[in-house]
Amino acid sequence: MTALTVVGGGIIGLSIAWRCVRRGLRVTVYDDGGDNGAWFAAAGMLAPAGETSFGQEALTGLLTESARRWPGFAAELGDDIGYDRSGALDVALTSDDLAEARRMWAYSERPEPLTASELREREPALSPRVRGGAFRPGDHQVDPRRTVAALRAALGDAVVAKRVSTIPDGPTVIAAGTGTAALTGLPVRPVKGLVLRLRGEPGLLRHVINGYVDGRHVYVVPRADGEVVVGATQEERADTTVAAGAVLELLRSATDLVPELAELELTETVVRHRPGTPDNAPLLGHWKDDVIVAAGHHRNGVLLAPVTADLIADLVRTGRPDPLLAAFTPGRFT
Repeated sequence: MTALTVVGGGIIGLSIAWRCVRRGLRVTVYDDGGDNGAWFAAAGMLAPAGETSFGQEALTGLLTESARRWPGFAAELGDDIGYDRSGALDVALTSDDLAEARRMWAYSERPEPLTASELREREPALSPRVRGGAFRPGDHQVDPRRTVAALRAALGDAVVAKRVSTIPDGPTVIAAGTGTAALTGLPVRPVKGLVLRLRGEPGLLRHVINGYVDGRHVYVVPRADGEVVVGATQEERADTTVAAGAVLELLRSATDLVPELAELELTETVVRHRPGTPDNAPLLGHWKDDVIVAAGHHRNGVLLAPVTADLIADLVRTGRPDPLLAAFTPGRFT
């Protein structure tokens, strides 16, 4: 192979391109250079057990394998990308919320149960109203914005600011997120998500918080520099409106769990669209001719970046698909 074109410069496209370059291939990444990808809003939670449900065994396996590869991926990238292994806490506000959390645990690797007082020992900023929860030591986090910046820096001139409306000639990987549908006709839809960013002094929280609050789900992700990311909305919509009610609901849920968040500065509200598929699992592998697709990662683009990059880079280089790709072929919906 003389050269490879990657269409899409989000965390998936850049990770694939980086892995291909490290395998000795010449790569050009076409991307508009903006921040309109799902990665820009992503909180960066690396939580394989919390992102699937019954009947998604293949996806669970892929998520788990990618989480296993994240430490090496982060170390090889070399920059400060905010990779943190402090773990996560599941926190339930009411008895009903705790029952719901326990139902969710039945579909995943069972975390370490904690009483309300044990939770507050780990996180003194939690509300005294919380009823219980669990600790997930294997759930880590990374800063997607720093990761994308590091990948762009590593690739340098290989990333070209160009919007692509048709598939280029020659060997190509389509990793265009929600734009994949327009290029290929494959069933990738936009799923709207709203994320808030707050700013305070470092040290308010030590762990990622997965909150169950009066029947709602919210995540609170603290960064080492004092930023706190709050999110979890999901709507089958393509608009980019930041609705006041959605902001209010996220803030109410987050401050119910961590009252001190109400004192932090609200620095950003951002809407982006996750690329979803009919089964909310990614499209990975040969599509037609010499075109490979790596898209439709839905909520899991950041978590799945290392394994996607490795599997697709190996497929580009050898032409032989790894068995891990079998359940995610792009043609499975036709």
